[in-house]
Parts: sequence; C-alpha cells; structure tokens
Amino acid sequence: MKIGIIGAGSIGTTIAKHLAKAGYEVIVSNSRGGDTLTEKVNQINGKISSGSAQEAAQADVVFLAVRWEHAQEALSAVSVEGKILIDMTNANPQEFVLAEPGSKTSSEVVSQWAKGAKVVKAFNTLYAHVLAENPHTDNGNRVIFYSGNDEDAKSTVLDIISRIGFAGIDLGSLNEGGKFQRFPGGQLATLNLIKTK
Repeated sequence: MKIGIIGAGSIGTTIAKHLAKAGYEVIVSNSRGGDTLTEKVNQINGKISSGSAQEAAQADVVFLAVRWEHAQEALSAVSVEGKILIDMTNANPQEFVLAEPGSKTSSEVVSQWAKGAKVVKAFNTLYAHVLAENPHTDNGNRVIFYSGNDEDAKSTVLDIISRIGFAGIDLGSLNEGGKFQRFPGGQLATLNLIKTK
C-alpha cells in the first residue's frame, strides 16, 4: 500500500515517520514543492520520498495534515476521488468549537471539499510530541480515535493504525465521532489513553 501525505509540518512529519517505520511506501508533499522536503525525507529511514501534492493524492490512502485554514485550498488543488482521505485537521472557528446540536462537524465539511473521497477522521486528538512517542508503552498501545461514514474505509484505517503500533477505537460516523474528536472543544481532545493487553 502506498500512502500520501499532504502537509509536512510537525504532524505530517510525525505520521510519515511512523508509516515508514512500519514498512509503508510513503510520499510526502507540501505547498512549496517536493524539492523543499529532500533534507527532511533523507532524515527518515524507510521507503519514503517527496513529491507534489497531486502525486501524494494519487496514493492508495491520503493523509490531510495541513492547518485548517489551508485545507480547502489544498484539496481544491488535487483529485482524491475514490481515495481514502484521513483528515488530521483541527478546526478552531467558533461554529465548530461551539457547535449547535445537529450542525456539521469539520470533517463533514472536509468531505464536501474532497469530492468523491471516503473521509475518515483520525490522528487529530493528540499533540504532535505525544503522537511522535513510541505507541507501545506501559504494557499497552496508545489509543487513536477514528470516525467515518464508510465502513470499508474505516477498516483500512484501523489496519494502518494497528500496523504502526497504536490501538484504534471506532467512534462511529463523522457526525457522531467528529464531535468527540473536536480539537479544541471535544471530550477526547488531548486525551492520551493506553489500551492495555
């Protein structure tokens, strides 16, 4: 499986390291072009390369790891139709942080921007420095929450979560789970849980 990452900041780089260590073929991208990431890629062991955002979007699974204010622009520049898109973004506008009952979550908005993609919300509730730590800890595995509307896509994402060493917990749909995953404002934001064996 080839995995693309759109966004090479602290979160995008952190997930790239976990994926490469687990043996995935990874392509990372940013808005400035793949050649600006050569040094960063060379510091990560494994089957990892840099490229354009569109090249990253052609992978089997695509991580969206940009700031919320850049998410719509990033998705408008690529085609992710038919892809599994893992939304790692965190929206801080008030309409999401203080969402009214029945309102859309930020990942539901992302699914509108990412035309034809199967969106799964995941890897967004932990700070980058916590996410970067060894997922195997204290006789268990660090928890990653995920939610989505497509069961097959969620199953694929759970496989990735498990293969890189985390324990996945399914929160349901983008609307149901996304509210718990909201960062800031959700009940699970920054919650660093360990699932013991």
